[in-house]
Amino acid sequence: MNIDTAGLGTLGVILAMALVTLATRWGGVFVMSFVPISYRVKQFINAMSGSVLVAILAPMALNGDNGARLALLTTAITMLVVKKPLPAIAAGVLAAAMFRQL
Repeated sequence: MNIDTAGLGTLGVILAMALVTLATRWGGVFVMSFVPISYRVKQFINAMSGSVLVAILAPMALNGDNGARLALLTTAITMLVVKKPLPAIAAGVLAAAMFRQL
């Protein structure tokens, strides 16, 4: 399958991706409107976000370069010390950038 990226092909791909993204987000909200939010459902939703994060980071830790591993380690240590995600993410990005620059 080839898509012309010189003309309107790129715009078509972007619009298709936007529609799919909107459909999945709105579809999730629509489906969850039928689910009563109990304590167990809240626990499931909270655990799901962590499992998605691990599913994204585990392959990076195993197959990534040393810059990626250093970023993961820096992020984890900063998160344990500071207990705030934004400074931890910033520290991880900075560690990877500095490692790759040197």
